[in-house]
Amino acid sequence: MAKVLVIHGPNLNLLGQRQPDIYGTTTLAEIDRRLAALARAEGAGVDTYQSNHEGAIIDRLHAAQGRYDAIVLNAGALTHYSYSLRDAIAAIPVPVIEVHLSNIHAREAFRISVIAPVVRGQIGGFGADSYLLGLRAALAIAARASHADPGRSDGAAPMTDELARRAPSGGASRRQRARQRRP
Repeated sequence: MAKVLVIHGPNLNLLGQRQPDIYGTTTLAEIDRRLAALARAEGAGVDTYQSNHEGAIIDRLHAAQGRYDAIVLNAGALTHYSYSLRDAIAAIPVPVIEVHLSNIHAREAFRISVIAPVVRGQIGGFGADSYLLGLRAALAIAARASHADPGRSDGAAPMTDELARRAPSGGASRRQRARQRRP
């Protein structure tokens, strides 16, 4: 059975009351219930965790090794500036899916993702459904990893030539590379 960790970052404990015009009216408790129901329906396990503290989130990422097949992460505002969070994601073999309730690329210019180059993928702009889509992606990754190498205990898929070509370089983001190419 695949097991996924969902981490909610700073201020997400205030969902449902914090800027509902941007983040919607669904509470974090409701999102967690929906995630648990989807995991049950898919025959998987899911644990959820929320913290307003960067170090606690990093500790949880480190502890995920060997315990989870994938991680769904909404890092909140840490997405935009936390290089320590970026380094923690890069340091672990567990694949991470970045999710956001809003479309961060359609918002203020400072809302770039410094973690995007080290996560498996990014889903945003679908409100609470972003989490469900993230869980589905995490479960698909876990299923591919278990079929590709059933003996692996860390849940990570082996790096194929195709994955290596598509893997993030750890350098500039897509937006930054586009700016660098402009004349």
